[in-house]
Amino acid sequence: MQSFLLSVVAFIIAIGILVTIHEYGHYWVAKKMGVKVLRFSIGFGKPLWKKVAGADQTEYVLAAIPLGGYVKMLDEREGAVAANEVHRAFNRKSVWARIAIVIAGPLANLILAVLVYWLVFIVGITGIAPIVGDPLEGSPAAAAGFEREDQIVEINGKATPTWNTVYVGLLDGIVSGGGAMDVTVSTQAGGTITRQLTLGKELLNQEGDIVGSIGLSRWWPDVDPVIGGIVPDGAAEAAGLQAGDRILSSDGVTIVTWRQLVDIIRASANKTLNLAVLRDNSELTIPLTPVLRETPDGNIGFIGARETQSQEVIDEKLRTVERYSPLTALGMGFTRTVEMMSVSVKMIGKLLTGQASLKNTVSGPISIAQFAGQSVSVGIDHYLSFIALVSISLGIFNLFPVPMLDGGHLLYYAIEVVTGKPVSERIQIFGQQIGIALLGTLMIFVFYQDILRVMGI
Repeated sequence: MQSFLLSVVAFIIAIGILVTIHEYGHYWVAKKMGVKVLRFSIGFGKPLWKKVAGADQTEYVLAAIPLGGYVKMLDEREGAVAANEVHRAFNRKSVWARIAIVIAGPLANLILAVLVYWLVFIVGITGIAPIVGDPLEGSPAAAAGFEREDQIVEINGKATPTWNTVYVGLLDGIVSGGGAMDVTVSTQAGGTITRQLTLGKELLNQEGDIVGSIGLSRWWPDVDPVIGGIVPDGAAEAAGLQAGDRILSSDGVTIVTWRQLVDIIRASANKTLNLAVLRDNSELTIPLTPVLRETPDGNIGFIGARETQSQEVIDEKLRTVERYSPLTALGMGFTRTVEMMSVSVKMIGKLLTGQASLKNTVSGPISIAQFAGQSVSVGIDHYLSFIALVSISLGIFNLFPVPMLDGGHLLYYAIEVVTGKPVSERIQIFGQQIGIALLGTLMIFVFYQDILRVMGI
């Protein structure tokens, strides 16, 4: 329940910030263009809070459904306008002024992403150094010659200080068409070598972790399978496991390392395992049933136990902080935003051409809420990065040339620029109906996929 509430609160805060910034972009430019703003609403439905302020008596609203917002402007198409205010109506402004007002919302989201990444890079974002474990046999990583404890330092010339930057670099390579990628690694022996990793476009249609299917895994130090701590109210506590217990075997399979134990548990959600446990020189048999836990990489078994032997190794070898001076951080914020935009646009192109699975690449509100909760539980730096990423997605999504979205209006205005006259109201109404149908269908689909993920299907 606590995890659920954390996800809900983190989601509402993130969406509230992103919608406010988006709508403020429209609002600010509209005011600068001399358009009268009648209402600025965050959310839809019944108002929870309302205030009328300013010379124009603009109505500021906080509504019950936090999945969007809108800016209502004076417009002759939506009602009578007093003669002395006609010049302030949106529809009376030049096509270029209307374009500026409409595009300001998505641009505000992209600018927000740059600023958030800038802040993150100034404060420093923690990450895990991209040191690889044993490559999966027969995988592209194995074919490229990756070895245990290779540390990835560059992908196609771009620095990769953390696993997150490795994921972005690999995904960019896949959505760019696959093929050979130059991956520079620092080897365990201390040398530097460039390995050629060949990726196929078909990876976009695979379910689960795309990067994991390449055959790369995170290196983790081999430590003894000894329980270091127990999470209250977890499956481990319910089974009677205690700190200091050494796990000898599971259903007769000898356990030598902690990683081996973790792999067995992760693959055994809702299945009872019979553990042989050494406690105070006595051997016990303990039944243990891992509970199902949802992660971005799929459903896994989880027991709520941890080891503590590897912490010193992790702090020394794996944990890293990406931090820059304010000026450098601003450039990094811009670069990271452009990189994520590039990956997103390429992925959309693959979706439209049927080269990527919609099921695997589109997330709905439930999944986004889960990601929000997971990121905030890791740290404020990761939560801010999550906000920046969703802000980029929101900005790009709103630029789709679909009626009802900002991109649909921009399409109409582009036609007006070319033809010299506005698109007829009849066509706009027809387009609006198509837009509602498309967005409604998409919303139903993503909710359906979210529900399937929650149910583990």
